[in-house]
Amino acid sequence: MDSDSFFALDPYHIALAVIGLIVISAQWLPRLVSRAEPVFAPLMILFGAGAAMLIPAAAFMPDPREAPLLWERMSELAVIVALFGTGMRIDTISPWRKWSPTARMLGIAMPLTIAAVALLGVSLEGLTVAGAILLGAVIAPTDPVLAADVQVGPPQEGREHPVRFTLTTEAGLNDGLAFPFVYLGLVVAAEGLNPSAWALDWLVWDVVYRIAVGTVAGWAGGRVLAFVLFSVPRNAPLADTGSGVLALAGVLLCYGSTELLEGYGFIAVAAMGLTLRREEKDHRFHRRLHDFTESIEHALTALLLVALGSVLPLVLADLTWRHVVIALVLILIIRPVSGWLSLIGSHMPHRDRAVVAVYGVRGIGSIYYLCYAMTHMDFVNERELWSLVGLVILLSTILHGFSVNWAMRRIED
Repeated sequence: MDSDSFFALDPYHIALAVIGLIVISAQWLPRLVSRAEPVFAPLMILFGAGAAMLIPAAAFMPDPREAPLLWERMSELAVIVALFGTGMRIDTISPWRKWSPTARMLGIAMPLTIAAVALLGVSLEGLTVAGAILLGAVIAPTDPVLAADVQVGPPQEGREHPVRFTLTTEAGLNDGLAFPFVYLGLVVAAEGLNPSAWALDWLVWDVVYRIAVGTVAGWAGGRVLAFVLFSVPRNAPLADTGSGVLALAGVLLCYGSTELLEGYGFIAVAAMGLTLRREEKDHRFHRRLHDFTESIEHALTALLLVALGSVLPLVLADLTWRHVVIALVLILIIRPVSGWLSLIGSHMPHRDRAVVAVYGVRGIGSIYYLCYAMTHMDFVNERELWSLVGLVILLSTILHGFSVNWAMRRIED
């Protein structure tokens, strides 16, 4: 074996080494300047982008515009795990009035955000109506994967400040509830802007049926999994001896079954987490399961963030000043204003209302929705959509990530 072949640099091994270096650096470097919990998401994206520009072989994922299915599957798995974990974090769901801010954010703020972004996309960027609706649906939901810093603590810790509860439950439910608007964009792209031809079918099928199936399937899946874990056999329940991988298998079973029934699997796994947490609520298995799923979530998130950073130079190559304007208006105006308006009358203190309105980070969920749409239909504005969504995720993780600890300390003082 000659020296040239002995020292051949395999791009795969280069990518592995770079990923490891980026993840360690993103977690470790902030500790040199602050003892606070490190904000790793924006650093992983930025370091990934820097590595791709300096070492092209470090880009281990293909361009999402050319291979959206791979990105769709990876982001889908990360969102599934995150949504289930989000449901598991909620220790108490009563009294029901504590859900009022969540309902307002889901029922008022999210549709307002989608409509405002769609109008901005048509008027400023010149998107088609279908592309504008899709853009609004893709970047409206709060991301459950990157929202950990504003969510409630793990099971049985009891740290459920109203702001954290609202942001946790919003992140857990709005990913599934954004799906009808994604389908609306697909319908308009296929059949045109003619509501008389498709509005009833969309309302009955994509809104009512799919949401209902997802909710019922999640509740049933949680009850069945609780029965298997805690009840039978009573003298040797799996929860006392089994690992969290059993529950994770149940989550995948619930998600896959719901999707086979044409329901919304994202709603199902969030509802499953909420339901399972109500069963044997003081059992130590809940904390063990949460920690297990959180570890998987963090691993998947790290890979996806570094991968996103590595393709950002490609995705942002088509960036224009209009994209920058739309992204900043969304993050700094549309989300905060729609959130603030939706919470009027909720009896939340002004400072708490402001934090809920502002801290809706965009991230992995937006990647999934955009890839899902692209694998189901060709859009005229695909390159523009990717540039804009990539910029929104980058700016959102930077602006929210580096300020969130300060904001949460203010409301909890």
